Amino acid sequence: MPTTNTSGRRKTAVARVYLNEGSGALTVNGKDYKEYFPTLPLQYVATQSLLVSGSEGKFDVVANVTGGGVKGQAEAVRLAIAKAIVELDAEKKPALRAKGLMTRDPRMVERKKPGRRKARRRFQFSKR
Repeated sequence: MPTTNTSGRRKTAVARVYLNEGSGALTVNGKDYKEYFPTLPLQYVATQSLLVSGSEGKFDVVANVTGGGVKGQAEAVRLAIAKAIVELDAEKKPALRAKGLMTRDPRMVERKKPGRRKARRRFQFSKR
């Protein structure tokens, strides 16, 4: 029975996180987080909320992530874990907010415009 479940988003990645009382295992899409996020910076980002709140080793985290790239997914997991921790213990919110972990990053990819190569890039100009 999950203690709490929340969702976090970043760019086009969406993470659903289930927090249970436990030994500190972090599972992402059925794999250990160290296997799913192969580099140390991504592993740090995914566990940052637990480290800042001092909750590492207290909760088992199960995350389901879809969409986006691996960095966006790690940041979506970070936000979802932060929201779940605050749901369980509101006293940890100021520490998480001070590190910027409670804010959803609103930046998205700008759409491609007609008559352009990308969102802002124009086609090469030829004088002759």
